[in-house]
Amino acid sequence: MDVVLVGLPGSGKSAVGRRLAQRHGTRLVDLDELIVADAGQTIAEIFAGEGEPGFRVRERAAVDALGPPDRSDGVARVIATGGGAVVDPGNRWRLYRGRLPVWLDARPEVLAQRLRRSPHERPLIAGRDPIGAVRSLAAARERFYAAAPRVNSVSEVAAVVEGVERLCASGPGPATTLLRAQTRIGRFVIGDGIAASALVAELAGLGAARAVVVSEPGAWAACGERIAAAVAESGLRVETITLPRGEDAKRLSVIEGAARELARLRVERSEPLVAIGGGALGDAAGFLAATYLRGVPIVHVPTTLVAQIDSSIGGKTAVDLPEGKNLVGAFHQPEAVIIDVGLLATLPVRERRAALAEAVKMAVLGDERLFALLERDGEAIAGGDEAAFASGAVAELVERAAWAKVEVVAADERETGADGGRITLNLGHSFGHAVEAAAGYGDLRHGEAVAYGLRAATRIGLELGLTPPDRAERIGALLSRLGLAGGRLPCPPADVRAALAADKKHAGGRLRWVLPDEAGVVVRPDVPDEVVERAIEGLLATTAEGVAT
Repeated sequence: MDVVLVGLPGSGKSAVGRRLAQRHGTRLVDLDELIVADAGQTIAEIFAGEGEPGFRVRERAAVDALGPPDRSDGVARVIATGGGAVVDPGNRWRLYRGRLPVWLDARPEVLAQRLRRSPHERPLIAGRDPIGAVRSLAAARERFYAAAPRVNSVSEVAAVVEGVERLCASGPGPATTLLRAQTRIGRFVIGDGIAASALVAELAGLGAARAVVVSEPGAWAACGERIAAAVAESGLRVETITLPRGEDAKRLSVIEGAARELARLRVERSEPLVAIGGGALGDAAGFLAATYLRGVPIVHVPTTLVAQIDSSIGGKTAVDLPEGKNLVGAFHQPEAVIIDVGLLATLPVRERRAALAEAVKMAVLGDERLFALLERDGEAIAGGDEAAFASGAVAELVERAAWAKVEVVAADERETGADGGRITLNLGHSFGHAVEAAAGYGDLRHGEAVAYGLRAATRIGLELGLTPPDRAERIGALLSRLGLAGGRLPCPPADVRAALAADKKHAGGRLRWVLPDEAGVVVRPDVPDEVVERAIEGLLATTAEGVAT
């Protein structure tokens, strides 16, 4: 097997790696040394001449050059990474899958002292207060390192090697954790094949005596029953509550029935619910958790792409009324969200394609790397191309989109920011929710409606002079490439107008529109009604043969 050592500068990856390799009679692969040898320059010289982006390109090439993991028994290779190598989702996918990653960790004060004595110049530390610089790097990178089992590297090298050896005894498991983070809005774990094991660990951490699983027939058949069986095998009792599929779950009458079932089961305030399903199921189960006994814990295991990158994150729970979508709800943050990208492989193409509208939204908010990823791999991801999963493109898309939402929500949990913050996540949603309501919450997917909303927001921004023409063209071209909102608006304009009037994002009687600008978005409460009307009419005139932005 390959052992991959990760951690901050000064954590001892090279020293521990050399000792571990010597012990097993194998070789140490030091990625920084490979980069230096290939470039014929020191790392400091590469940073000076090419900047950090240039160095990261070389680093990705060095990771790619490792090839597939060595799966032989015993330690075959020891790989010491640079401190920032695992920040890149693609690098983490290649380094962690099929290998044993180990996080060498120490307090920033210890690492700073080591760096002061080191003869090697660290470009991201040089010229800065070492302790402050290391603390900053630690805060930014902990979620990437924490995906690996931790060994305290404060001790002497020999003791640290012994800690790594204990992990080697069990070797890499079948599941791969890619990110683990504790935030103010819950714990987040992202990985491949992790749903059952991560849920068992989470329930153990919560001290749960039983798991109360809330699911729906489709998700239960696809993966819920298997996950619940793994929980039962761990020794926990499992109770199940089944809600209807899709938006039918988001009715007050359904919530009443589910709450009565919780009462029958004598669920106590400390007992967590486990939501296994897509966006609608998560909304309903979250609202159930928020309101039963005035709030019980909940763990989300989202099973669809739209749920993994959007709806399971942020604690917004709600049910629908005939007058509009999500009009009755509450903020209720989960204890944890367990995101397993392996659950996405069997989704219908239409579900994946529709969900990509939410990813486009996050890209338009300002994530250029996500935008480029969608332009490069979006069609393959939508189509379920095996190469898109195997290459890590799906995992990278999920991580980038999901974490971008985590950061926005953590900074403005209850959408109190007037001009920014969480309100920006409504890009495409005012119009999209209106389209869903006008279509009667029928066959139209949420993401498909959001895609119409993105086209409408882009049209409005373009007419108001807020969205530059080239940016409007790029957004429209990406939606078209992904096969989203290419046909006529699928509902009467009068019904869309009526639904917009009921939108909950009004302030002072005016609807707050989130509109694309040059590099992100702006919030405008002063969009003239006639501009909105022209956007609606334009989408009614759009055809599959002539898609307008």
